[in-house]
Amino acid sequence: MTVHRTSSEPGALSTILAELRRVAALPLERGETLPPAAYTSPEMYTRETERIFGREWLCVARAEEIPEPGSYLRLDVLGVPLVITRDEEGELHALSRVCRHRFMDILPPETTPEHGSLKRLTCPYHTWTYRLNGQYAGRLAGAPLMRQVEFDSASCRLPAHSVEVWNGFVLLNLDPDATSPAPELAGLDRVLRRHGLEDWVSVETQNWRDIPANWKVAVENGSENYHHMGTHAATLEPLVPGRDTRVDDCDGRWFTMFTPYSADAVAAAAAEGTAPRGGPQRDGGAGPANGPGDGQDPPGMLIAGIFPQSVLAVVPDSAVWIRWMPTGPATHDTRITVMVPPDAPRPPDSDAYLVRLREQITLIQEEDLVAIRGVQRGLASDPAPSGGRFSHLERPLWQFQRYLADRLL
Repeated sequence: MTVHRTSSEPGALSTILAELRRVAALPLERGETLPPAAYTSPEMYTRETERIFGREWLCVARAEEIPEPGSYLRLDVLGVPLVITRDEEGELHALSRVCRHRFMDILPPETTPEHGSLKRLTCPYHTWTYRLNGQYAGRLAGAPLMRQVEFDSASCRLPAHSVEVWNGFVLLNLDPDATSPAPELAGLDRVLRRHGLEDWVSVETQNWRDIPANWKVAVENGSENYHHMGTHAATLEPLVPGRDTRVDDCDGRWFTMFTPYSADAVAAAAAEGTAPRGGPQRDGGAGPANGPGDGQDPPGMLIAGIFPQSVLAVVPDSAVWIRWMPTGPATHDTRITVMVPPDAPRPPDSDAYLVRLREQITLIQEEDLVAIRGVQRGLASDPAPSGGRFSHLERPLWQFQRYLADRLL
């Protein structure tokens, strides 16, 4: 009979953090996995939400989702109800959705679309309204029947959070003392600049809610191609073999790796007069080669990750962006968006293309979910210490441990 140790035991969190300190100091050739409790402990999760998700720049949306003045996007980050709006000058604002009167959600999902356009935020409970224009964004504009009480309406305002646009992605930070993310991402910015991602257009987005696994399990799965030969043996492996991946020597908040298309995929595409691609076939040219080098890489797939919760896969004619968001110690949400360049030719069978695209995303995600759920079940069983080592293809996981240690210790 297995005796399960719970994280509520005295000193459990300190034990986890001590082990994190130890493994994060190991060289890659002796790298080990984190202890199982790091993926199951409520205390560890609380520390992560406070020291990482409460302070870090999070990649939460595409700027095109809030396209024009008056546009809004509703989202929740670790239970914090937020709305991102665009003012008349084109600037984005990230505001609390919690009304300053009686704490009602101003844009309740029961009655409000995730995206839309409006002139002001109006709470549906007692119709208090808030401005969206420029420096006044979030300020109370109207509160009916409040003249007979002592009330300073001028000082009433929705809390605001830091928001920036980077390569077309919306970065959000809940920390009021946040500084610009640009210095930490400068190296990755140079890698992605030639793709012009800020203008790319989203063509498909899918969501998976409350997946039964710790968020780090999903991030680690999405940060290495080693699992292609097993998890994606019939889907990704024939096109982008994991064994051929070049993992770049990175450190800090971001990582990159590049996998060229397989010789068989290139030969088959040449025989058909097309180019191998990472998704359903489209009309038009293959576009530039993708890789983090000097542009001389053959066609293939570039993976670019930003810790703590975002990975981008770029192939010649499209890109897949994956965003993970924890919802509890052992649950998370996944959002997957497919983007194409703005000048990508529209295929004559657009509807059929989107159907194939949805089917492919679902298939690959379901393959990943088998692994993610299976790993979490193994972690929850209180297994014996791991006897394995990281493969050289799992370098980003070793880097992730160093990132976690920097934020949590």
